[in-house]
Amino acid sequence: MDSHDEELPLVADSSPVQTPKQNHARDVHILSSAFLLIFLAYGAAQNLESTLNTEEDLGTTSLGILYLSFTFFSLVASVVVRRLGTKNALVLGTTGYWLFIAANLKPTWYTMVPASVYLGFSASIIWVGQGTYLTSTARSHARDCNLHEGTVIGNFNGEFWGMFASNQFVGNLISLAMLSDGTEGSTSGTTLLFVVFLCSMTIGTILMCFLTKRNHNAEEGAQDSSVGLYSTVVSLSKSLITLLFDARMLLTIPLIAYSGLQQAFVWAEFTKDIVTPALGVSGVGGAMAVYGAFDAICSLAAGRLTSGLTSITLIVSGGALIQAVVFLWLLLIYRLTSGVLGIMYPLLMAAMLGIGDGVFNTQLNALLGILFKHDTEGAFAQLKVWQSGSIAVVFFVSPYISLKAMLVVMLAALCLSYAGFLLLTLKVEKAFSSSS
Repeated sequence: MDSHDEELPLVADSSPVQTPKQNHARDVHILSSAFLLIFLAYGAAQNLESTLNTEEDLGTTSLGILYLSFTFFSLVASVVVRRLGTKNALVLGTTGYWLFIAANLKPTWYTMVPASVYLGFSASIIWVGQGTYLTSTARSHARDCNLHEGTVIGNFNGEFWGMFASNQFVGNLISLAMLSDGTEGSTSGTTLLFVVFLCSMTIGTILMCFLTKRNHNAEEGAQDSSVGLYSTVVSLSKSLITLLFDARMLLTIPLIAYSGLQQAFVWAEFTKDIVTPALGVSGVGGAMAVYGAFDAICSLAAGRLTSGLTSITLIVSGGALIQAVVFLWLLLIYRLTSGVLGIMYPLLMAAMLGIGDGVFNTQLNALLGILFKHDTEGAFAQLKVWQSGSIAVVFFVSPYISLKAMLVVMLAALCLSYAGFLLLTLKVEKAFSSSS
């Protein structure tokens, strides 16, 4: 039932086993590289928003608007992806990131706000497209090569998220190198930086065009064009709503929301209240580079270790424990100090937070790919709705809440989400084991 469009070329191909292996691996490499090039620019720019665009909190407000738009459009992203096909959705999704970076060349309310709203739409379709495309590719690879589906999904997610997480390392090193002479407030320094970012995004967009079309849902929609857009919207909207009545999704949503909270905590609170006082504004790039490096390493390792629900449970438990230690450390023990320890503590915490983020990214995507085989677009749309919604909340409340209060919220959210996740594993473990 999954990816029947992949079977046709195999019938005519003289080497039906070797070619799919090469094509599947090629597509994962291209997808991962394209996202790295696009998000090394966007990620570094996002980290600088609150520093560069300080007038009337333009940077922070723009990010809040962006993720609020992201949340809204994620509700209908599965419709757009189904109609366009995953490859076309991925290419279209890159345009919003390009426009957002371009708006930073002349940051005003008239450029940043419209760019943020459009990026919310673009981000929703590129991420639903990414999750659907990667899962479809993994399933095709597992079927064509007679491999365990859960293992392949884990490996492919590990490669993608490992490459993706490297964007924080590479992008922030570029920012650190280009702004290290104190030019972060000058027009010439930031203009050159954003021009470099635009070039990186352009290459990433071109790479995306070389992906193989492999979305069977889009072809089905094309074959049944008489149904019309309205019927498609109604059908997929029902599908999205139906997932909210699925106990598996309801138990997964708290962990999805927490994954967004912990990312926004790093971007909005950790860099502002922990890194900047200890290392200065110029140290934010270095700390986020450490965060990205450990995020990437952990993503690769976690993906390789993923083979099914049991391994996902163990890996998520480790990531949750590591982040809980950081929150408790900050809440009960940490004090700003001078000397080597004053420098090492924020970097160590950045590394630990990066490990946790790598765990949640790889395992949530693998979990949704494994549990929701028949509604992949809807499942990944739910992922982005709840994840981006929680990120938006943090950006909007960040100016009005203390660090200690935020840490208490993070600990409570972590405990609640982890409890729901454990209940999920108990509920579906037998069904998953039998299907494996």
